[in-house]
Amino acid sequence: MKIRSITSFVDPKIDRLDAQFEPLSRFSRELRSAIEAEGFEVESTRLATSPFSGWLSGSLEAQTLQLEKIETAVKSFGWDYLSVGPASPDSHDAYPMIPDFLAATQFVFFGGIVSDQRAVYPSAVMACAKIIQQASTLSPDGFANLRFAALANVPPYAPFFPAAYHAAGEPQAFSLAMECADVAVKAFSSATTLEQARSQFLFSLESAADRLAPICTQISQEHQVNFKGFDFSPAPFPEDWCSLGKAFELLGLERIGSAGSLAAAAFIADALDDGTWQKVGFNGLMLAVMEDSVLARRAADGELSVKDLLLYSAVCGTGLDTIPLPGDASVDELAAILLDLASLATRLGKPLTGRLMPIPGKKVGDATEFEFGYFANSRVMKTDGQKVSAPLMSAAEISLKPRKMPM
Repeated sequence: MKIRSITSFVDPKIDRLDAQFEPLSRFSRELRSAIEAEGFEVESTRLATSPFSGWLSGSLEAQTLQLEKIETAVKSFGWDYLSVGPASPDSHDAYPMIPDFLAATQFVFFGGIVSDQRAVYPSAVMACAKIIQQASTLSPDGFANLRFAALANVPPYAPFFPAAYHAAGEPQAFSLAMECADVAVKAFSSATTLEQARSQFLFSLESAADRLAPICTQISQEHQVNFKGFDFSPAPFPEDWCSLGKAFELLGLERIGSAGSLAAAAFIADALDDGTWQKVGFNGLMLAVMEDSVLARRAADGELSVKDLLLYSAVCGTGLDTIPLPGDASVDELAAILLDLASLATRLGKPLTGRLMPIPGKKVGDATEFEFGYFANSRVMKTDGQKVSAPLMSAAEISLKPRKMPM
């Protein structure tokens, strides 16, 4: 287990970035040193802001220059990556700017809200589908979409990118993103019963939280930066020893993707719900296809589909992540996927994200060819999409309430 990210949150003031960033970067460095002294590896430190439409201003050119300025400042103060929050339905003009912003930056992540706790927004769904299609053409491998996700019912302070954003007007804060799929693999490898699998898995996560929480609390108080909590979504690394797909199969499956997989998903998600640590973000199943060696193989073999991953999200996955799709996937096909994702998130009252990656020149079944240390190459998956028209897509919003079980 390691810390994927110490993510700090701020409401930036473009005219006084140095004054804001210097003390927050000092806090981040001190926290990293203290956590590493406790024996944990910290992979990265990151900064997330309030939604960019609230603090960028002027023409597209002017906003791009401001964004480049803050990216430079973030790197100079030692953070590895920056998330500038999502475009939202109440600032709809912000969505079309994102492809230009992606093209102008290297380390900046973006989001687009497609639903919240009360409704799905079809126009935002379509806007995000257009962003994904346009971003896929920014490089020959479609890699720019790694830095964009559609956000469905995602609240502030989730520490994983691209979902991370700060609540405008609120004090500075931080949270921890944990890379812990390896813990599930270890716990399930040595378990002979489900009870033992659950207890070993939870014991390791709770023990880590118990060691980290006092450090976070102390340094939080010293620097007056609010601690929001841990996200123990079992993030993978693209090798079998840290594969959540492998953890699924260790519970008795021949292969993830076939019938029976939902039961494994429900079991792991239920175990995470039993955790007593301070929670923020998802704390759900992170089934990131190209970040997980076993998922990448199952998808390449045609045994794992986009529909399967949506199904597992219904029992507390984190959505659709690093999904390789055909380069000619239409906006309508992408929008249909996001519409389902958004509706699932709002109806179930849970956060989900969609990070879809159409790859130029590739069709279904073609091998991916990324040269990226955090990806396991796979094959291009079917969208299973369609054109969704009126009345669903013509509505200003689709009002949905989380289902309440009858007494």
